[in-house]
Amino acid sequence: MKRLSIIIITYNGLGFLKRCLASLRTFILDSSCEVIIVDNYSTDGTLQFLQENYPQLQLILNSENRGVAAARNQGIAVARGEKLLLLDNDTEASDEAINAMSNYLDTHHDVGLCACRLVDKQGETQDSCKPYPGIMIKVRNVLGIGNKSQYVPNADGIIEPVYVIGACQMFWRRVVDKVGVLDEHIFYGPEDADWCLRVKQAGWKIHCLYNYTIMHDYRRSTKTRPLSPLGRKHIKALLYFYWKTKRLF
Repeated sequence: MKRLSIIIITYNGLGFLKRCLASLRTFILDSSCEVIIVDNYSTDGTLQFLQENYPQLQLILNSENRGVAAARNQGIAVARGEKLLLLDNDTEASDEAINAMSNYLDTHHDVGLCACRLVDKQGETQDSCKPYPGIMIKVRNVLGIGNKSQYVPNADGIIEPVYVIGACQMFWRRVVDKVGVLDEHIFYGPEDADWCLRVKQAGWKIHCLYNYTIMHDYRRSTKTRPLSPLGRKHIKALLYFYWKTKRLF
């Protein structure tokens, strides 16, 4: 059993992945941790880079782009950590933040999943603590009408949102054992919201540690190109999510 498994999925994001892995050096060298890369059929030299520079990492290669939920589930299936950390490949980690999240789970037994504050390259806070992703919120996103975050950290720097985006989520292995894995009907979209809702329904809290940060070079291709092939898959996933939760708003 490992102390921590870090799971990263990647798809034609070699430049991002290089910086992400460089930021995880402490954990790559720590024998109590493991880093698992799930590659969704990249064609940009990712495999060669990993074989030449990180042969010690566990690598799962897909023969097609399986989407976010399915790829993360592949990582979860082979992970040996008592805690699991999902990171997007366009994040750059902070040792302090990762250790803070792990320690927080150790000392807050009612919290099943936690995250930290995500910031962009300029240090601006991203809106990663989310309310229910109702249809009007999604429409405003497409129209470019800003949605000001409704969440403010408490005196201890803690936010308790409906969900935190999947770019950074740490949770106990036992949460997966009880709740199950991510819903693979969702190729790309609200898989993070669905997962967090199920964690909360199982009786755990979800907290964001606002005083700790990880850089996230956020990309929103479905917002800028909502009718692209990926955008259409996102719309399909949202419709499935609304059907599943029986809730539009």
